[in-house]
Amino acid sequence: MTRAGTPAPETNAKPIQSEGPGKGVAVRSSSGQEIRNVQDLKNERRQTREGNRTIIREPDRTIIKEGNRTIIRHDEDDRFRLGARDVRVERVGNETRTVIVRPGGERIVTITDRNGYLVRRVRVLPDNREIIIIDNRPRPGVVVGNFFVVLPPPVIRIPRERYIVAYGAAPPALVYETLTAPPVDRIERAYTLDEIRYSPTVRARMPSIDLNTVTFETGSWELAPDQVDKLAPIADGMKRAIEQNPQTVFLIEGHTDAVGNEEDNLSLSDRRAESVAVALTEQFQVPPENLSTQGYGEQQPVEQTSGPSAVNRRVSVRNISPLLVGQNAQGGPGNQPPSPQ
Repeated sequence: MTRAGTPAPETNAKPIQSEGPGKGVAVRSSSGQEIRNVQDLKNERRQTREGNRTIIREPDRTIIKEGNRTIIRHDEDDRFRLGARDVRVERVGNETRTVIVRPGGERIVTITDRNGYLVRRVRVLPDNREIIIIDNRPRPGVVVGNFFVVLPPPVIRIPRERYIVAYGAAPPALVYETLTAPPVDRIERAYTLDEIRYSPTVRARMPSIDLNTVTFETGSWELAPDQVDKLAPIADGMKRAIEQNPQTVFLIEGHTDAVGNEEDNLSLSDRRAESVAVALTEQFQVPPENLSTQGYGEQQPVEQTSGPSAVNRRVSVRNISPLLVGQNAQGGPGNQPPSPQ
């Protein structure tokens, strides 16, 4: 699959002003009207066929259906542009380099290839020192553009309540411990961000935290102020983890129950994950480049039911850094990504 339908960075190369706590990244219709719920979003969808794929385009997202798989893709630079001082887009050969300049002078540099696949993401400090956040450059055994990896389910040797932690009952120490925990099973190699996003058995190597007390209004991806406040303990744990290792990356995952259609649920879950990431940055100063987001809709239920389910409507967080660098459960390296050049 390619990054079908995602707008070229040049079309969005400017900073975005915050819409306020919990609002996330604003979505606008073709006529410029703000969209704040799934019902209004439906009117903006456009569906086409490209070979054996169905492509459903929204103003800021693309849903791709191929065979028995349906995924959603979005441009994370939209989130990075919130509150930026400047945005620059440069083409260097077959790569596109998007530079987000923050008010303090730090830069987030995202490099993508000619098909829009992420190559590298780097934080550049005011003194020009670089911190590599994600390095997806080609490595042995990895097929560029291949999203899906099938592995056996991990062998989980820790208590279930430590593998999937219920946020509402977790003390801050357990939140931090889970956000910095090693993989529960061996990591054979380093995986790309897309392989991690779209491969459940790869992600399952890492423990997660279910933000089971953070809720949204039906059909909406906005967080009410009291829900934003609930993110304080996990934000504190994230910042501690990033201070310890500035290359730490957390994946924020959105999930829904099976009520409604697949496209609505997939888009809604993706936007809710993004809203949580935006709130963590705007309200608690978690660096946005250390966060990645992805929605899964109704694809990965906790409770097997086609009806309403509170436990299936959730946002989860896990540390995916060991998967990105190939660090196994004993702390040793797998196939490490190429060294910086």
